Amino acid sequence: MLKKIAIYGKGGIGKSTTVANLSAVWASEDLNCLVIGCDPKADTTRTLYGSRIPTVVHTLKDNRKPQKEDLVFTGFKGIQCVESGGPEPGVGCAGRGVIVAMKRLEQLDIFNDDLDVVVYDVLGDVVCGGFSVPLREKYADEVLIVTSGEYMSLYAANNIVRGVKKLKGNLSGIVCNCRNVDNEEQIVNDFAEKIGTHVIGTIHRSNLIQEAELDAKTVVEKYPESVEAQEYRDLASSIMHNENVSDLEPMDDEQFEEFFKSYL
Repeated sequence: MLKKIAIYGKGGIGKSTTVANLSAVWASEDLNCLVIGCDPKADTTRTLYGSRIPTVVHTLKDNRKPQKEDLVFTGFKGIQCVESGGPEPGVGCAGRGVIVAMKRLEQLDIFNDDLDVVVYDVLGDVVCGGFSVPLREKYADEVLIVTSGEYMSLYAANNIVRGVKKLKGNLSGIVCNCRNVDNEEQIVNDFAEKIGTHVIGTIHRSNLIQEAELDAKTVVEKYPESVEAQEYRDLASSIMHNENVSDLEPMDDEQFEEFFKSYL
């Protein structure tokens, strides 16, 4: 069965790293993967392809009738890589690039390829019309939220849960991407329980992951025997076998403040 997953979280929290490594795991298990970066930074697929790829938005500026090979690039273990792209900083709506990319990929019938997994790396602001496209237009069937135990990361996660509930999306769980704050795993687990879901996996902070990224590779590719790669394999397995259906109850701002302050 085709898995269509949108991964959300605060900017800089590690969504792209999570998406790339999960895809590398699934591709290594002979699953056909399509990864779509929905962030104007266009860096989701760099560690899968080995370098940055042209974005859909940039390509369309010079080529109004692009073919599949102009937009989709084959990376590690055959992973199909796409970057939506967006406007220059300070100009236009970044979410618009997501809308343009999805419609163009649909026109090229890319979603009807023989795929096992489609993963969207989405900027955290799910309230924006553009960034809500994977959910709103049913390109994705489930959502994962990447967060640490830090205040702003959890605050963003709670806001994303509000958006998911409003859009009647299915939140499959929380990924704890550790930043080594005090009581981090406990905080994230309690947060997940509080909003009506669970932690589906934990990735511990490691310099090895950054070392791999400096070489434009995932840790799964560069250090396949490492503990870090195994954590991504465990997470990938949990996602594939997850049957949890969340009954979401996001906190209001006052409740969130009280929740977080209880750990100080």
